[in-house]
Amino acid sequence: MASQLDFTGERFVPGIAGEIAHEHWHRYAFARRFTATRRVLDVACGEGYGSALLAANARSVVGIDVAHEATRHAAATYAQVAGLAFVTGSAAALPLPDASVDVVVSFETIEHLPPQDQPAMLAEFARVLTPDGLVVLSAPNPVEYSDARNYRNPFHTREPSRDELTALLCTAFPATRWFSQRRYFGSAIWSEAADAGGGGYEAWSSDGATLGTARPPAPLYFVVVAARNEGALPAAWPALSLFADAGEAELARLDAQAAEVLRLDGLLQARDASLDRATGHIRHLEGLVAVRERLVEERDAQLRAAHAAFEASAARAQQELAALHAAHAAAVAQRDETHAEALAALTADRDRLERALAAQERIIAYRQSARWWLALPWIRLRMLMRK
Repeated sequence: MASQLDFTGERFVPGIAGEIAHEHWHRYAFARRFTATRRVLDVACGEGYGSALLAANARSVVGIDVAHEATRHAAATYAQVAGLAFVTGSAAALPLPDASVDVVVSFETIEHLPPQDQPAMLAEFARVLTPDGLVVLSAPNPVEYSDARNYRNPFHTREPSRDELTALLCTAFPATRWFSQRRYFGSAIWSEAADAGGGGYEAWSSDGATLGTARPPAPLYFVVVAARNEGALPAAWPALSLFADAGEAELARLDAQAAEVLRLDGLLQARDASLDRATGHIRHLEGLVAVRERLVEERDAQLRAAHAAFEASAARAQQELAALHAAHAAAVAQRDETHAEALAALTADRDRLERALAAQERIIAYRQSARWWLALPWIRLRMLMRK
């Protein structure tokens, strides 16, 4: 078994779940009634699963794809399928001889080609088909596929409208039978008898109060069976074709999604209850905050009053301080004046004492001299004589 191709969205890969699997498998299952025992060409075969499905009842099948990695993968993956081959080539230049196949199958291909190559692709289909050959192709309905969903597939170059697709086909394949494809969710009741009796089908729709005939949904895809003339088209057509995966994996996926929705809804309800409790707590906190804000406002008012009183007191203190500074300056000036007068008197006394001291020092120096000691007896004698 070859390695699995990566799913990029350009081509379907088996194993991908969802509506894309139903759509792609159903087209190939629908085409099998036209390919039984015939030589088939599957254009844009991709991974090759559809070619292998057709090969189960066809005479032979050739799958062609422009991507070499796709055809290489398909050839390795489905090597054991009898009558099946894969070739790399362009849908607008098929590498097959003229009139070499009975049926050309090409699903979701034409919209991948640029507008100038779309007529060339259909001309190539006509070239390789036998005169009574069939073309079974599908294409997205751009009104529903793109416009209604506001979606643009990055791999689609040009999605022809129904009128444009009709015009492209009528040149080589004027005989057509059109089918609509879209996934449809509802309930099915079917006969277990081999003979369905009256045949046909019925479809109902209800809005929960009234019942009416259901209108077919708008086609998301067109499926066209085309030929060169009406005689080449099969006589029997299925009025309705249903498809479901064998393991009902898609239904299981939807059920799992519904269960997940219920689980998430339970979580949402629990979250809402928790939010309600939290809201009550928040409202309680908001009440406390309101009280706090009121207290803060009252405190701010008190602080503003205290600040104003402080400012007035500070102003008075400033005035008193200025007066004290003035008195201190006057006292300092008076003190300095008194100090200057006292200093002057002290300086005079110091000078007088220094002069007296100098005189004493001269006297002492004189009395310590030899002249004094020589004169002293005469001095004492005069003093005695005076007495």
